[in-house]
Amino acid sequence: MRVFNFAAGPAMLPLEVLKQAREELEDWQGSGMSVLEVSHRGKAFVALAQELEALLRELAAVPSHYKILLLQGGATAQFAGIPLNLAPPGATADYVNTGSWSKKAITEAKRYCNVHIAADEAASRYNSVPKPGSLELTPGAAYVHYTPNETIGGVEFGYVPDTGSVPLVADMSSTILSRPLDVTRFGLIYAGAQKNLGPAGLCIVLVREDLIGHARPDTPSVLDYQAMAADASMLNTPPTFSWYVAGLVLRWVKSQGGLAAMGARNRAKADALYQAIDGSGFYRNPVEKSCRSWMNVPFTLARPDLDKQFLAEASAAGLTNLAGHRSVGGMRASLYNAMPLAGVRALIDFMQEFERRNG
Repeated sequence: MRVFNFAAGPAMLPLEVLKQAREELEDWQGSGMSVLEVSHRGKAFVALAQELEALLRELAAVPSHYKILLLQGGATAQFAGIPLNLAPPGATADYVNTGSWSKKAITEAKRYCNVHIAADEAASRYNSVPKPGSLELTPGAAYVHYTPNETIGGVEFGYVPDTGSVPLVADMSSTILSRPLDVTRFGLIYAGAQKNLGPAGLCIVLVREDLIGHARPDTPSVLDYQAMAADASMLNTPPTFSWYVAGLVLRWVKSQGGLAAMGARNRAKADALYQAIDGSGFYRNPVEKSCRSWMNVPFTLARPDLDKQFLAEASAAGLTNLAGHRSVGGMRASLYNAMPLAGVRALIDFMQEFERRNG
């Protein structure tokens, strides 16, 4: 039985995508082989890679002067890759700290450059984001890095920071493809695939061409944007199955109406769940309302002693992976693209019935 999987990542995939992957698993395109077995240098797979890039460029409206890189190591590898490519030795980069993933990026960047914290939301317990125009930016910084959506805390920027001529870098692992995006506001966007784009093993990097070619001499080749771009992201053997499934997901997104349709659907899902939480005396979301995430909705119960019972009964009802991150506890419902509105409605119905019985 298929369940509604609210995991933060790896996340649920569209059922249509899973069915097609299953149907093609043993014999891909009449080759007599699985896509797992074909050469990444063969004509068929090269065509797949080209379609993947073309679809991503079309759906996200990626301009021609941005390179699309398909890399390994997840978004975490880019915590190092970004300063290695964008920050010369001795340079300063500005970082905005809004939670767990920001902190991880900051910790790694400190190995390679001077890090200036342009804003830190510790005082809010990372339940809000900096106000527009409040960032304390370094003149001449190599770049400004922020995390538009914090998956653990459920905090999201409702605006794109203005950094002037300094390149803006964004970790969009949990928001990529979830709504329309103006790529030109950014110097670089990176995103792990395992939330809205496909299975784990792939990281997308959208980088403006003028930012390529400045990597430090000691940068590993697989993290050097110029080296990877020159070989169409195939400097080494790519995670071919992840590329294949990502291509299927992009086809699905296009068939659903593209990012405008995704945005409308995701907004409706989030609004419905927040309305249910706010209308209850039993559940609570700690995030400032103007900073609430569309993708990751944390909530707590009025009686924490009921947490285990809530999770067990929810799982039995086909609503899985609702436990909050171990660092914060409580509950968390992730509402990525593949989560249908029916899944959110089923969760709301369960929450209301659980409150009726235990409130």
